[in-house]
Parts: sequence; structure tokens; C-alpha cells
Amino acid sequence: MMASNTLIQRHPTVAVQVGHVTVGGHAPVVVQSMTNTDTADALRTAIQCAELAQAGSELVRITVNTQAAAEAVPEIRERLDKMGCNVPLIGDFHFNGHKLLSAVPACAEALAKYRINPGNVGRGKNRDEQFAQMIEFACRYDKPVRIGVNWGSLDQELLARKLDENSKLSQPLELYEVMHEALIESALTSAAKAEEYGLPHNHIILSCKLSEVQGLIRAYRDMASRCDYPLHLGLTEAGMGSKGIVASTAALSVLLQEGIGDTIRISLTPEPGASRDKEVIVGQEILQALGLRSFTPQVVACPGCGRTSSDYFQHLASQIQTWLREQMPSWRSQYPGVEAMSVAVMGCVVNGPGESKHANIGISLPGSGEVPVAPVYEDGHKTVTLKGDAIAQEFQGLVQAYIERTYKREVA
Repeated sequence: MMASNTLIQRHPTVAVQVGHVTVGGHAPVVVQSMTNTDTADALRTAIQCAELAQAGSELVRITVNTQAAAEAVPEIRERLDKMGCNVPLIGDFHFNGHKLLSAVPACAEALAKYRINPGNVGRGKNRDEQFAQMIEFACRYDKPVRIGVNWGSLDQELLARKLDENSKLSQPLELYEVMHEALIESALTSAAKAEEYGLPHNHIILSCKLSEVQGLIRAYRDMASRCDYPLHLGLTEAGMGSKGIVASTAALSVLLQEGIGDTIRISLTPEPGASRDKEVIVGQEILQALGLRSFTPQVVACPGCGRTSSDYFQHLASQIQTWLREQMPSWRSQYPGVEAMSVAVMGCVVNGPGESKHANIGISLPGSGEVPVAPVYEDGHKTVTLKGDAIAQEFQGLVQAYIERTYKREVA
């Protein structure tokens, strides 16, 4: 059963409205993702945005790097609206955002939020002017802004100044310490400037991304102690496969457990040809594992051992888990609360009956040398025993019936 989320006290932040989604305040932690299509291809980008939203991404960021991309943004928004997909779009700007928003006002209006990187918004005397122009557009169209600092594109002028100041100290700090402070200062001073230029305090979200776990944890702890802006968490360039998943989970789980973080993105490098929605699922599973949110019924399954007589339980667990996730888009409205349900698929008698009793509904399959029957438990009570060649289909039918009976929306 899903644990209470009252164990985690959220770090207090102001609430920022991004389209219809609230980030910060008392709102749940929001999952977001980013497209990897050419934004100028409005059709492909709209399709991928819709796919990510279908997977559960509550905000979707798109690259806006050329005039063609900026001109495509209103069309992408229109296509999504026609699909019935209201996911807010975030414009990711680097180097030339001030020019693009000026040249294509419809882009500025269609986006729900702008992302600005202080490290590459401009150089020298142009930096403040171009940053101010971006903030001016945000004010004009009443859009929130994420000021996103990244150690791979840190403001070099700021870093040079910090290094110069450090060299004059009687006991200079290590380079890592100087970079850490430069990252935090870049985010906080940029936020202060944005407010000076007229952007409301409740229109600012901050991020301070690194690709190193301990550094990320330290940076966000520091940020959380020095401001009340909502914080966007993400281990930048997390990597591929299990490495990216494990590193992101390790970093974000520590921070989320401490109540730090209002929106997250898992920056996985997708396998060639693989779906982009893996990062969305991982983000959801991190939040659900911590008890912060529920997105889809969770399947509890044993790893298997010498007692398990076949891989039947593995196939059944995979089949049930895939089926549950596929049904969630329609189940959310039909069966409120079903996302918090737990299903157990166990492979032998050692922990099988106990885990099945702890779940909302569970099945304990026979292991090696055990009687070839599979007892099913619902809310801690044995209800039926399955046997034969159709156990998988019969159990799926029992799960469906349990959901319909337990979570069906009351008709007023």
C-alpha cells in the first residue's frame, strides 16, 4: 500500500503558474521533459509533445534556436490544442532568444514559460541588455521564467571575477569551491536582476544543474537555504541506460527526501530509436517510490531464485505492469485513486502470500515443488485459487474487476 507522504516536509517556495500547471507553493512536484525533434518541423514536434504528455509529462520544453523554430511554435501550440492536448510549452532559449522573441511575437505569446541560461544570454556589455530584453518580453506577455544555470555553460565573466577574488585571499579556496559559489551567485543575482527589470517574484523558477551527483546535492541545498523561488531539479547530461537512471535517482531522491525541489526532469540519453518517454516514466517512478505522488498502480514482484520453477511470474509481472500503465490515460478519469493501487505478482510461497496480502490485489504463483495452484488475495483476504493454463488472463480479469468495483467514480 502507498505510504503516507506526510513524512516529507516540502521546502517552502512561492507558487508559480505555468499555463494551467502550478509549480511550487503547496503544489505536487511536477514532472517535465524535453523534445529532441527539430522544432521547425511543427508536425513532428507536436506529435512528440503529445506523446510525452500522454506518458505523463506535465510540462514539455522545446528548443527555440532559429527563426524557423520560433515561427513554428504557434503552429505547434495550435496542433496540440486540436489534439486535445493542453500541456504547457516551455521555450528553451540560448544566445539569441532576445532576437527571436522580438522577431516572432506570436512565439512569445504561445509559450507558457521561457528558459534563460545566464551563461549564454550574452557577452560583455551586451549581456545585461539582452537579459533585460528577455525579461521585458516575459513581463509583456505575463510569462514565468526559469533561470537555469548549468556548470557546462557557466557565465565565464562571473567565474573569472570569482577566481580573481579568490586568488587574493590569504587562503584561496579550491577551484571546485569557487565554481560552486559562482553557480549559486549566477542564479541568485540573475533572479534579483529579473525582479529589478519588473518580473514578479512569483514568476521566477531557478535551477542549478551539474552532472555530478554530490555536487548537485550540495548546490541545491545551498540554493534552498538562500531563496524561496521554486527549484527545478535535474542531473544534467545524466547519461544512458542504468547509469543515467541510477545517477539521477541517487541525486534527486536525496533532495526530494529533504523537501527540496518543485519540478523535475530526468535528462536521459535515449537508446538509438527508443521512445523519449522513458525519462518521464523514471521521473514518475522516483516520485512514487518516495511517496510524494502516485501516477500508476505499482507492481510488486519478486526477483526470482532457486525456488521459482519457471519464468512465468516474470512474464506475468511484466504483462500486468505494461497493461496497467497503458490503461492509465483512460483510468484517471474513470477510476479516481487507482494510481495508488498496488498489485503483487510473486513467484513462490516464501514471501508470496505475505506480499499478496499487503497489496490491494496479489497472486502467489507456485514455485518449484509447490502445489500447482495460485491463490489470489484482495485487501488481505484470499478470494480465489487459480490453476491451469489461463492464470494470466484470469488474474488480469480479476484486477480489472477489482478496479471497477473499488475505484469507480460515484455518479452524482
